Amino acid sequence: MRINNSMMTVKPYTASGSKKKQVKQMFDRISGEYDKLNHLLSAGIDIRWRKKTLAELGNVQPDAILDVATGTGDFALMLHDHWPEAMVTGLDLSPGMLEVAGKKVAKAGLENSIDLVEGDSENLPFEDNFFDLVTVGFGVRNFEHLSKGISEMQRVLKPGGKLAILEFTKPRTPVVKQLFQWYFKHLLPRIGGAISGDTAAYRYLFDSVQAFPEYEALTDIMTGAGFSKTYYKPLTFGICCIYIGEK
Repeated sequence: MRINNSMMTVKPYTASGSKKKQVKQMFDRISGEYDKLNHLLSAGIDIRWRKKTLAELGNVQPDAILDVATGTGDFALMLHDHWPEAMVTGLDLSPGMLEVAGKKVAKAGLENSIDLVEGDSENLPFEDNFFDLVTVGFGVRNFEHLSKGISEMQRVLKPGGKLAILEFTKPRTPVVKQLFQWYFKHLLPRIGGAISGDTAAYRYLFDSVQAFPEYEALTDIMTGAGFSKTYYKPLTFGICCIYIGEK
């Protein structure tokens, strides 16, 4: 496991150097095969998880939405479908992923409804109190400085605005945990590596989930960044989890 012991930071390729640069490089490398692999390796359940995240937000009626670590834009497009009157901004560090997202947005004719921005989640290029809702789907594990990234999302939210995070977790049920660990550690890197040509990227997925703060540990970080009414909701036997907080 490639971990910087001083920060317990998992990195995709080497223990030295910037995690941010390595993550950007990783996603640029796998962007062309990312969607195919994502849906194949999750058996499409990732789509249902995103829908459950939106349902968890209840009767929120945002005018401006920010999707951090938007990747190839699946969550941004789903956010538009759910709130068609809102302006959705998708931000990502990887130009390769944004190129794929841009093609999807253009194909759907949504260039005036979804804005794609290349940027750093830890230094968001937006004014204070700008968005009504901020979402992150499977992206916070990739932050180099988690607390800083969550603080930035709190900064750009309007008072009363909500943050919704969807992220992988380690199941707590012994049998499910053993199956999850075996799949993520052994089978997923082989399949992902064979199709994408970057086995390290899919080993990183397992390693980053192992090291990432989850459940109460993550809601504590959210509270420390200024969020209130924080809570989490495990999905699918605890394979992933929704985290909600309010500014």
